[in-house]
Amino acid sequence: MSGNEMKRLADADPDLLARVHTVLTDIDDTLTTHGVLPAIAYAALEKLKNAGLRVIPITGRPAGWCDMIARFWPVDGVVGENGAFAFRHDRASRRMIRIFEVSEEKQRSCRARLDLIAEEVVREVPGATVASDQAYRIADLAIDFSEDTPRLSDVQIEQIISIFHRHGAVAKVSSIHVNGWFGVYDKLSMSRRLLREQLGFDPGEAWDGVAYCGDSPNDEPMFRAVPLSVGVANVIDFAHLMTARPRFVTQERGGEGFAELADRLLVARRLS
Repeated sequence: MSGNEMKRLADADPDLLARVHTVLTDIDDTLTTHGVLPAIAYAALEKLKNAGLRVIPITGRPAGWCDMIARFWPVDGVVGENGAFAFRHDRASRRMIRIFEVSEEKQRSCRARLDLIAEEVVREVPGATVASDQAYRIADLAIDFSEDTPRLSDVQIEQIISIFHRHGAVAKVSSIHVNGWFGVYDKLSMSRRLLREQLGFDPGEAWDGVAYCGDSPNDEPMFRAVPLSVGVANVIDFAHLMTARPRFVTQERGGEGFAELADRLLVARRLS
């Protein structure tokens, strides 16, 4: 949902919350708090799943992490590297189903170009480093600006983005990384594919019954498309960088904010 107004989640219509059957959520600083997944957030995922809702993380994190998330977390699938792929673990057949946006050949050719961008960013932007999870990625390049390095300035972050753009790559800002890739996909496009091809649900244009929770500019495609979009409180830190903001904002930050959303959804279902 585009626009500037962000309302308190506490003011959301309970009937709107009661209709939710699918919860899509970012991970970093949405499920996590200060880089750690708190018990309250993981328990919220499990409560939602046990109540019969679909639960799908939509993240910029790498393929190696997403394989583990799809396999071990109480979720119905995961979209990773900002839409490069989706994984779903079929527990009945003990099989990991993988959907990729680009072929292995294209991934290899893009990797060489991304490696050149990485060298240029590190050379031109003091303090910028390749993210520590890069070794587990298949389709994008992640530049760390605050996870394992002292936070870079907004000017430096814009400089990183401009280097990606100079090479014809897409660049998106999360709460910790600038992610860049070659291709026209994003979190929204792969979320649609996963829901339609693997879970038998086509959200159409209305996205009725779907909630999305996030915190940063790389969530903008989801905030723009999903009417029931929710930002955890720390989304306010990035509001000045965003043209598409969530419709609602939780009182709490990070994982505690996600748990706040989960509790409101579950209460609304019980009361409906």
